[in-house]
Amino acid sequence: MEHFVVSARKYRPQTFKDVVGQQAITNTLLNAIENNHLAQALLFTGPRGVGKTTCARILAKMINSDGNTSEDEDFAFNIFELDAASNNSVDDIRNLTDQVRIPPQVGKYKVYIIDEVHMLSQAAFNAFLKTLEEPPKHCIFILATTEKHKIIPTILSRCQIFDFKRITVSDAKEYLKYIAKEQDIIAEDDALHIIAQKADGAMRDALSIFDRVVSFSGKNLTRQAVTENLNVLDYETYFESTDLILENKIPELLIQFNSILSKGFDGHHYIAGLASHFRDLMVCKNQATIELLEVGEETRQKYVEQCLKTSNSFLMKGIQLANDCDLKYKASKNQRLLVELTLMQLASITYDGEKKNSKHFIIPPSYFKAKGITPIPIEKPKVTQVEQSITTDSNTVVEKAPITAVVEPKPVTLPKISISNVKKSTSGLSLKSIKEKKEHQIRQLDVIIDEEDLPKEPVTQKALTEAWNTYTTSMDKKGEKIMASILQMDQPKLKGTAIHLTYSNNTNKIELERAQYPLLAYLRKTLKNFDLHLNVTVNEEIAKKYAFTPQEKYEKLKEKNPNIELLKKTFGLDI
Repeated sequence: MEHFVVSARKYRPQTFKDVVGQQAITNTLLNAIENNHLAQALLFTGPRGVGKTTCARILAKMINSDGNTSEDEDFAFNIFELDAASNNSVDDIRNLTDQVRIPPQVGKYKVYIIDEVHMLSQAAFNAFLKTLEEPPKHCIFILATTEKHKIIPTILSRCQIFDFKRITVSDAKEYLKYIAKEQDIIAEDDALHIIAQKADGAMRDALSIFDRVVSFSGKNLTRQAVTENLNVLDYETYFESTDLILENKIPELLIQFNSILSKGFDGHHYIAGLASHFRDLMVCKNQATIELLEVGEETRQKYVEQCLKTSNSFLMKGIQLANDCDLKYKASKNQRLLVELTLMQLASITYDGEKKNSKHFIIPPSYFKAKGITPIPIEKPKVTQVEQSITTDSNTVVEKAPITAVVEPKPVTLPKISISNVKKSTSGLSLKSIKEKKEHQIRQLDVIIDEEDLPKEPVTQKALTEAWNTYTTSMDKKGEKIMASILQMDQPKLKGTAIHLTYSNNTNKIELERAQYPLLAYLRKTLKNFDLHLNVTVNEEIAKKYAFTPQEKYEKLKEKNPNIELLKKTFGLDI
C-alpha cells in the first residue's frame, strides 16, 4: 500500500504567500527581513492550527537564504525545534544555551524554534532570561505558544510578539477549494463551507476534516455527505423547524425534535443552533448587515427567502426564548421537556386561534368596517310633536291638538363608591394593605349609610348593653382575648345614635377603631338601626382607677383603710 500523506503536511505552505489568513503578520516579517529589522527573539501566539510553526520554519529558511540556494534547501542543520512540553527542565535550557554559542556551519543564522513554550517551568524560564535578552549575533529565537497568559512577563518583555488570528470561514473555504481542485475532487460550495465552520478557525483541523470526508464520500463531496459524516445539524433542519414554527404546527415540530434526538444530537446543540438561525434571519433583514451571514451563496438565498416570511418582533421574541432555554438547559432536571416547552412557545408567538390578547379591550372601528357593519351613533334627546286625536265610536275625529314631548333618558343612580384611585395589589401583611383595607371598609359603610330604605328603629341603653355583652362573649370564644378585654374595659353609653366609650390610653382607642367595622355591623343589624356609630375618647385620669403593680395595689388598699400602714410597720411586712 502506498504511503499516504495527510493534506496538512502535504500542502503545508513553503512561502509567506501561501500562508492563509495571516497577511498582516507575513507582510511584517517580510519587511523586517528586507530592511534588516528582525528582532533576536520572536513570540508567535494564537489558537491551534493557524500557522505559527509554519511561519517560524518559513522565516528560518528565508533568513538563511542568500538567493543562490535552491528552493529545496531547508537548512536543516541551522534550524533546531525544541518541544518545551517534554523538555521543560533547567538542564534542558542549559544544554540549549551551550549550543547557542557555536556558530552555524552553513548559512548565517541558527534558528531555535521552541514550541509550547508556556510549558517551561519557572526555573527554566529564569535560566533562559539572560540568553534570550542578549543572544549571539548568529542566533534567533522563535517561541510559539497557544497560551500567552502563562508566560512570565520578563520573557514577554524580551520578545517581539505576533498575535495570530483565527482563520476566517471564507479564507478556509477558499483554501479547501484550491486543495479539492488539486486533488481532482468535485466539492459543493456548501460542503466546503460546513467543513470550514466545523474547523472553528483552525486550518489544520479543516484539512483533517477534509481528508476524513473525502475518505467517506470519494471524489464527489456533497453537503449531505459532509453533514452525515460530521454528524452536524444541517441548515435544512433549521429551515424546516422555522417553517413549522411559523405555521403553528406544534405536533410536527415535536416529532421533528424527537427525530433529531434519535440521531444522537444534543438538545442543547439544537436550541443553540435555532437561536443562531433566528439571528441569521435577523441579519438578512437589512442589506447593510447581510454580509455578516457566513454561509454559501445557495444557502444565503434560502435565508433571504425565509426572512421575508418573518417579522422583526417574531425574530426578537424567538431569539429571547431560545436564548433563555440555552441558559437554563444545564441546570434543568428535565432538559428534553425544557426544549419542548420552548418549541411550543415559539410556535405560539404568531398563533391567534384561541389566544386571548388582554391588551385590546376596545373593538377598533376597522373591525366593523371589515365586517360591513355600520355602527349606530348615539344621538342627543330630540323634541318631537305628537298629534293627539280623540275619536268617537263612529270613528269620527272630534279634536286634534299637537303635543310637544321631550324624549329623555331615564336617570340612573350609581352607588357613591369612588374608583378613581385604583392601586396595585399589595401584600396582605404590609401596613399599606391594612390601611387600604380599612379605607375600603369605610367606603362600604358609606354606601350602606346612603341607602334610604335601611331600618332606623329607636335603640335603648339596655338593648345596647345586651348586644355589646353578647358580641364581647363571642369574641372571647373565638380566641380574640385582647379585643374582648378592651370591650369590657368600659360600658358603652348611648347618646342619640352615638355610642360613647372612654379609655385610659390611646392604644386601646386605636385597637378598637381597627376592629369597629364588624362590631358596628353586628350592632346595627341586631338593634335594627344603621345610624349607630362609635365615639371613642381618651382620658388618662381613668388609669389611676386601676392598680397594676404591687405598690399601686398597696396604695389603693391604704386609701380605703389607713390602718394597713400600721399593720405593715408592726409586723415588718413586705409588699
